[in-house]
Amino acid sequence: MKVCVLGAGESGVGAALLAQQKGYEVVVSDFGQISDERKNILKKHNIHFEENGHSIDILESSGLFIKSPGIDNRSKLIQNLLIADKEVIGEIEFAARFYQGKIIGVTGSNGKTTVCSLIYHIMHHAGMNVELGGNIGKSFAGLLLALKQPDWLVLELSSFQLEDVYRFKPDIGLQLNITPDHLDRYDYLIEHYAAAKFRLNQNMQAEDVLLYNADDDYIKGALDQLEAQQIGLSFETATENLVSQFNVDLSRMKLQGLHNYFNGLIAGKACELAGVTKDEIKRHLESFSPIAHRLELVLTHKNVEYINDSKATNIDACKYALMAMKSDTIWIVGGVDKGNDYESIQTLIDQHVKACVFLGTDNEKLIKHFEKTEIPYKEAGSMQEAIDKADDFAEEGDVVLLSPACASFDLFNNYIDRGDQFRVLVHKKYR
Repeated sequence: MKVCVLGAGESGVGAALLAQQKGYEVVVSDFGQISDERKNILKKHNIHFEENGHSIDILESSGLFIKSPGIDNRSKLIQNLLIADKEVIGEIEFAARFYQGKIIGVTGSNGKTTVCSLIYHIMHHAGMNVELGGNIGKSFAGLLLALKQPDWLVLELSSFQLEDVYRFKPDIGLQLNITPDHLDRYDYLIEHYAAAKFRLNQNMQAEDVLLYNADDDYIKGALDQLEAQQIGLSFETATENLVSQFNVDLSRMKLQGLHNYFNGLIAGKACELAGVTKDEIKRHLESFSPIAHRLELVLTHKNVEYINDSKATNIDACKYALMAMKSDTIWIVGGVDKGNDYESIQTLIDQHVKACVFLGTDNEKLIKHFEKTEIPYKEAGSMQEAIDKADDFAEEGDVVLLSPACASFDLFNNYIDRGDQFRVLVHKKYR
């Protein structure tokens, strides 16, 4: 059978290499331009590829299509393939057909990367044979190219990836939260977005375990028909349970804030289910350092902290960041709006935010909201300007927090570029 991989990103190239390794005839087809790095990988392995469009003969001659998570299932391309009775799956579904080990699968609107990184950190340092991938680092398929498969995989799974799974299931699943995000992909209906997330646990069986956020009404409402064992964890008791169950010394944890205590608790429970001892969980929870761009302390200058939270691309992520602030905060916010409702976090803003800097090409929505408050603000059209204007507000003991609540594509390549610029420019200014 000929396999056509649609899209030559990380998951597409991984799927193409795995398909070739398993004996399929493979072609890669990308509607856009393929990076030189990935072209060289495909050439090295003698995998045929095309870019800047999909040719009819390749589409007609292929029997199985492995699609990029970035391709919308409502697109004309995918709809035409389905009408032609072609099999269309995602890279996660394809890779799962060839993996014999155990999977910890993590999804949620916020916190996925931190929780996955925590689980991997704990299991790896406890001596377990584990790898980390999915929506973070290497693709699932790419992780299976090694001669020997790992015993455990920790997979971060986005809603886009989960749209295209059918038989895939984790042995341990984590549902962290459901809050509005990427709704343009889901007809602006959170129910459709939540349905994609719930595909994580649709095939879980009685021997599997789902850990979930017991405070999230969307998640709780979707568990009635689930065959898997269920363990609900609450924010309200996360701090005391982290201490009582794993004897964690909160003062030694580099992750701070209630949301991170919840992240630590649910990660710890996943590791316990995977066979890690409580002593090992305690030790490695305390040794874990925050990931880049997520409440990352860049430096402290004249007792003003500069915190990079560029990965906070929606309101709910910013909510957790503001909850973690212990000093008056100058909030750098803005970018490409995702339908944000700032009124929903106004109480937190009133409690923590001293002033704002709006960083984006179109700040109209932010201006309209903050004009109704007494919080002062300035606008900025670059990261350097945002830092300078934040410093105009900052006094000793304050925090300058980059937590944009928006996508980055108006001024930056992605949230990583945005956070990197913040870090580099802060260091350049004060070191």
